[in-house]
Amino acid sequence: MQGIPPPDIHFLNAAQGWLGLDCPDEARIELNAIAPELQTHGDVLDVRWQLHTRMQDWQAALQVAQLEIKTRPDESSGWLHHAYALRRASRGGLIMAWGALLPAAHKFPKEPVIAFNLACYACQLKQLETAREWLDRAVKAGGREEIRKLALADDDLQPLWPEIKEL
Repeated sequence: MQGIPPPDIHFLNAAQGWLGLDCPDEARIELNAIAPELQTHGDVLDVRWQLHTRMQDWQAALQVAQLEIKTRPDESSGWLHHAYALRRASRGGLIMAWGALLPAAHKFPKEPVIAFNLACYACQLKQLETAREWLDRAVKAGGREEIRKLALADDDLQPLWPEIKEL
């Protein structure tokens, strides 16, 4: 959390603490106490995105993710947050999430979570061969055992679990 001076850093830390305690209303109060000029700081946006996802306010989470991409286009988190929220937003869905995340795979080829999420989306779209290809990319970028554990814990990849167990 670079570049956030007191007292704003304390508000941000408190917001994270409240989220950890599953108290989103209190987290929102702390986030709103942060100075206006720091509201678009990457760390503030990240916690605000977490708040909206906790509250399942996918439209608000989508707006925050779009701002993350705009303010930090060279960081993968905004791209991931965007696709994640878009998948769940009322006017989103799997195909839109796929389309939003695919450019990030080219921009961040060594980011295993992007490849992993694309594997999940492809699997849910019943494009199993494409899902296998993206899962293979995730393994190459993130390590076999790490991705195997993630994949076996993710219901999106259930159609491939027998194969994943053999990784």
